[in-house]
This record gives sequence, C-alpha cells and structure tokens, in this order.
Amino acid sequence: MVSKPSSAASARTVSVLALVAAVLVGAFLAPVVYDAAAPTPDRVAVISVDGTITSYTADQLEEDLHEARENESIKAVVLQVDSPGGSAAASEQMYLAVNRTAQEMPVVSSVEGTGASGAYYTMLPSESIYVTPSSVIGSVGVRGSAPIGGSSNEIRTGPDKASMTLDHREAQIETLKHAFVGSVMEHRGDELSLSREEVAYAKVYTGARATQNGYADDIGTLQTAIDRAASEAGLENYEVVEKEPSTRSGIILLSSQNGNSTVVVEESPIGYDGVRAPQFLMVYGQVQYEDEVIGNVSA
Repeated sequence: MVSKPSSAASARTVSVLALVAAVLVGAFLAPVVYDAAAPTPDRVAVISVDGTITSYTADQLEEDLHEARENESIKAVVLQVDSPGGSAAASEQMYLAVNRTAQEMPVVSSVEGTGASGAYYTMLPSESIYVTPSSVIGSVGVRGSAPIGGSSNEIRTGPDKASMTLDHREAQIETLKHAFVGSVMEHRGDELSLSREEVAYAKVYTGARATQNGYADDIGTLQTAIDRAASEAGLENYEVVEKEPSTRSGIILLSSQNGNSTVVVEESPIGYDGVRAPQFLMVYGQVQYEDEVIGNVSA
C-alpha cells in the first residue's frame, strides 16, 4: 500500500519549486531591468565642418546641431573644422546655428587643417578655438563676381527691375563684409590685438600666429577641444559621440576665375543641369573643384 504524502509535505514541495522558479526568472530578467533603469551617460558630440561650404553643408550642420540640442544626454559640442569657407549665405546660416547652440551648451572648435573665411565665421560663437601650429586661420572678407553686360538694351516691367550694376554689387559685398567683420569684433574683440581695419584686410595666419593675435585661443588637438568642452559643461565622466558627415549624390562646384565667382549645379534634383548664378563667397584661396569627386559622381 502506497502512502499519500501529507498536505504539509506537498505544501513544502510547492514552495520550493516556486522559489526555484522565482530565482531562475529573476536571473533572466535582472539584467534587462538593470539596463532599462541605467541612466544615459553624459556625452560630448563632435560634429564635422568639412570641405567647401554650400547650402547643403549649412542645412546638414543646422540639422546636426538641432539634434544635439534636443538630445538631453549631449551636454557640449565640439566643431571639428577643416574648411576654406564657401557661400556667404550658407556661412551665415551656419554661424547662426552655432550661435544658437552656444546659448544652450558649451561649443568649442578644433582646427587641424583650415578654418578660414566662412568656416572661421562659423566658429566665432565658440567658447574656445583650438588650432595646430600650421593651421590656416582668418581671411575675414567676401568675394563676389562683377556684373557682366549693361542694361541699355533691356526692356523692364518696372523701374527697379534692372540689372545689377557694379555700384550695387559693391554695396552688397560691403554690407556682407561689415557683418562678417562686426561679428569677429563682437565675439573676439577682447582677445584681438588687431584693429577692426586690420581684421578687414582679410589676411590669413598660421595657427601659431593666430593664437598670438587673438584669432584663436590656444594650440591644441581635437582631444584638447573635447576636454575643454567637457570641462565647460562640468563633466567628469562622459562619452564622446561623433556625427559622421553624410554623403550626397550629385555635385556642386564652386569656381572662381578672373574675379567672376559662380556656383555651378550639376544633376540638379529639380530637373535641370548646368545652372549658373552669381554668388557671394566667403572662401579663402582660388576654388577650382571641377575634377573633384563628390559622392559617387565626378565632374
């Protein structure tokens, strides 16, 4: 005759099994619960400003900085700059995006190549600008093409519907120059050993010289800039996240020949090619990129 287990023994068995099951379930769930509860680490975002500045460059930087401002884990931004400048309108757009970001979190810039003209304009709101001794810095000025042809044979629908004259073009360029120089004096005036007139000469300087005349703050690498940004944000433990520059199909070519600056748009997304329009440029040096490959297309 088989004796039946007592109700007390059965209860103990059930309790043991329940305990074992709880331990096993806990072992599987504990890491998940821990990860879910773990706080997001503070971060310093490194964002690149690379190559000739165009409207696409400006839109991309504006988007990157917007994402940084909206991301609560990002406490500071470092601009990694290697650009000779480019379109005046795009450079101004980038300056405004950086200026807005600098009002919400520390922004520090690092130049290990070129940070000239529109690229220098872009960096102006930075808390600090770090350069290497051989960096190219400065070129505070604007270039633009002279109007071609006259208006004597034109038929216009109104008195102000006229071709741009040389005087008008010069006035526009002068206005842009004053805005650029004025921004330099506003952001760097206390550090500069140069007068406003000397800044307007649009000279370029090596990084070593730029730290002496106030165009830059100190010699340092990208890591130096990251450390400074973290310090300005009060961070001791943090991660560094780098925003990879995106690629774009099609090409945009900036050219400057004999003082006539144009932007040539090939394979336009709105259906026409080879459009030429006069542009005001904040760019250092002669720009000639017709043989450069951009994206997957070569000129």
